[in-house]
Amino acid sequence: MEKSQEIKNKEAEIWNILKFVMDPEVEVNIVDLGLIYELTFTGEKDVKILMTLSTPACPIGDAIVNNIVEAIHAKHPDYNVDVQLTFDPPWSADMISEEGKMLLGM
Repeated sequence: MEKSQEIKNKEAEIWNILKFVMDPEVEVNIVDLGLIYELTFTGEKDVKILMTLSTPACPIGDAIVNNIVEAIHAKHPDYNVDVQLTFDPPWSADMISEEGKMLLGM
């Protein structure tokens, strides 16, 4: 089933919100780092995010997840935000966007 334009617009808005969530260790947003694998808005105020971290032992993983929830709630306090972590596939520097590479001086 194809997503409605309203749902596509809401997902795009949430992607934009996530571009302001930084990985504090490298000061680049989590979208350009390639940490977000999937984002789904159900149309019923539910946001599901599948993401990874640069390493499974990332010491700031909980902080990044909390920052995601807080960033979405700042704009949409009534949304249910479910963030799931996965390490399959494992993150690699190849997942960084061109903009992210420029910000990192790569």
